Amino acid sequence: MSDATQKYSISMPRDIAEAARALGGPSGLSAYVTAAVTRQIERDKLAALIAVAEAEHGPITEEEVDATRAAFRRAHEELSSSSAPQKDVA
Repeated sequence: MSDATQKYSISMPRDIAEAARALGGPSGLSAYVTAAVTRQIERDKLAALIAVAEAEHGPITEEEVDATRAAFRRAHEELSSSSAPQKDVA
């Protein structure tokens, strides 16, 4: 993220703004909104990347999604079990 900041005026529903202000806590509304917009930009860029990949290789199938989820679960389980404290058997 860049260090330079600029003040902007935006409009949003009051209830959304108040909820964001409350959730922003000590960091404040600006930090909360900045984080939310940053996440949205990342999602938009990912959606564009997926669209390009699907245009070149065809749509992603449910089977591919399921296989990838299963691979992530296995990797997570392996990491969790390898980082768990080991008991000495002496």
